[in-house]
Amino acid sequence: MLRINNLKIRKDLSEKEILNLAIEKNHINKNDVLNIFISKKSIDARKKDDVHYIYSVDLEVKDENKYKHISKVKMVELPNIIVKRTSSIKPVIIGAGPAGLFAALTLVQSGIKPIIIEQGKCVEERKKDVDEFLKTGKLNTNSNVQFGEGGAGTFSDGKLTTGINSPYCKKVLQEFVNFGAPTQILYLSKPHVGTDNLINIVKNMRKYIISKGGEFLFNEKVTDFEFTNGKITAIFCSKKIETDTVILAIGHSSRDTFLKLYEKGIKMEQKDFSVGVRIEHLQSQIDKAQYGSITKLKLPPAEYKLAYHSPSKHSCYTFCMCPGGVVMASSSEEGTIVTNGMSNFLRNGTNANSALLVGISPLDLESNSPLEGMYFQKNLEEKAFKLGGSNYFAPVQRVEDFLANRKSEFIGSVKPTYNPGVTLSNLNDILPDFVSKTLKEGIVYFDSKLSGFAHPDSILTGIETRTSSPVRILRNENLVSNIKGLYPCGEGAGYAGGIMSAAVDGIKCAIEVLKTN
Repeated sequence: MLRINNLKIRKDLSEKEILNLAIEKNHINKNDVLNIFISKKSIDARKKDDVHYIYSVDLEVKDENKYKHISKVKMVELPNIIVKRTSSIKPVIIGAGPAGLFAALTLVQSGIKPIIIEQGKCVEERKKDVDEFLKTGKLNTNSNVQFGEGGAGTFSDGKLTTGINSPYCKKVLQEFVNFGAPTQILYLSKPHVGTDNLINIVKNMRKYIISKGGEFLFNEKVTDFEFTNGKITAIFCSKKIETDTVILAIGHSSRDTFLKLYEKGIKMEQKDFSVGVRIEHLQSQIDKAQYGSITKLKLPPAEYKLAYHSPSKHSCYTFCMCPGGVVMASSSEEGTIVTNGMSNFLRNGTNANSALLVGISPLDLESNSPLEGMYFQKNLEEKAFKLGGSNYFAPVQRVEDFLANRKSEFIGSVKPTYNPGVTLSNLNDILPDFVSKTLKEGIVYFDSKLSGFAHPDSILTGIETRTSSPVRILRNENLVSNIKGLYPCGEGAGYAGGIMSAAVDGIKCAIEVLKTN
């Protein structure tokens, strides 16, 4: 395979035109080409007077030696999976988020038929519950933005970026395409699928897993575990299910399950997490700040990713930025406010939003209990609920007022997108002092990097607490906990940070199950 790098494109072209241009510019005979495709596409907006696309193109030719001026590239091959599992007992997967679904997919592709237990509903019914909550404030604590088929990432921007370097990343992207994602996610430098696509993709994955012998149990909450001689022997939901293998893909919001596992003696520890708010700007303002106003290219809604390291021990950063998106009501427990961001595939909403977060370490917590971070999160969520009016309205504040530590009295040019409603507030009243201080420093600093970030009318919505699990369930080099057959997996167990890394961890845990007799 050959790779043409750094192909700069300064006008809008079709995929076919780009491929032809790559061939022409590199003096390649079309008759020599066996296969050709775009392998990467990104935007270079460092110079606002020369915003352009950069492409990489991969191609197979009849004789590579004929084109020595073009770089060769070795295609990544996945390791062979050797199935050693002989147990006739079905493995159980708890949780149908990215980790659980990709664990199930990996197992059925190797002939093993798992039982997938999900406390929420299938994604189609879950969507109805989410819409009902946004419309009326009526919360279903088992089926919401956090719980249900597809996991928390289903109602997000559907980002498929990750900081991990794993050969399984490509497999995850390809599987998403196989189940209905746009093919462009295979080459975009910042791929996303959007909530509208994710709902269909998740449904298609479920149908495939069932067709291969997998079994889904929805509206079933695991309430207990049975261990015998240091091994998992059963789980309990509305019935007892005997098993010798459990992949624990429970997600970052499964607080009841964290507590039960802790009571049962599963080893876990505190880990770093983050809390903060959602910040909203006009998408047009972000586009102008990132792209300038000269380019004629039809560019996608602009993104940003920013970080600030305070002279003190805390840092501020943006996370899960959603171009053209909305701030989502993401509560999963009565009497709490939780926010998240969501975009559809086209990202065509008026506002951009992002989590604006401050890192929390175990040193910031009041006790050494592995669950202390969970209680820290919940305390803030309950305070936000009361500040918003105790009716699932979220407390909001203009950036100018937040910086001045005063309650907002009006909404300016940026209209909040959170439903079921908002309450003008002073978020400083509920945030820990060190969090407020670091957020303010971060906002001012980010404005120096991205013009307009600290616009007076930008909206802060509280509170963002579920960016990651505050708990890590310990596992050994074979991905097994201190109980044989119990595999802590994905974001909830503390080993992932988004859809991609959770899906990869699901694959890895499934492979370990397949390797074990």
